[in-house]
Order: sequence, then C-alpha cells, then structure tokens
Amino acid sequence: MAFTKLRSTQNQFLETYLRGTNKTLTSTQASSLFGIENLSARVHELRSMGLNVKTIPTKTSRRSAYRISRRDISGSEFKYFA
Repeated sequence: MAFTKLRSTQNQFLETYLRGTNKTLTSTQASSLFGIENLSARVHELRSMGLNVKTIPTKTSRRSAYRISRRDISGSEFKYFA
C-alpha cells in the first residue's frame, strides 16, 4: 500500500521524516515502508529546492542512503513545507 501518490506530499513527508533527525533512508526502505517508488527523483527535487541532502554509500548493497541536514544550503532552518 502506497503511503502517498503526489510528489509534493512525498517531498513534504521526506522533509519532515529526514530533515535534522539524523535518520537515513534507502530506496528499498522508502518503497517498502512508505510507497515512494522513485526516491532518487524526490531527492533531486529536494536538492533543487535548496535542501542539503547527503548521500551515504551503504556497505551491504550498491544502493545509497540519503540524509537531510537541519540547515539548507544557505544556512537557514526554515521549513519548506509547513
């Protein structure tokens, strides 16, 4: 069951779930837990909005995990989705 279908809602969820929490999320986790099928596209959209998304290589698989820092690229803690 998909958590959400709209990109803006998925972006809003990802910002809330990952930003400043020190949590990471892989595409497999995003798909199985939240129904987000194309995590790399959502990460690209978040980066284009100005969020500071870190890519963390995983040791067990060829997939990467993503983390969002508390501050965006300009240093602000302003939330894009309120």
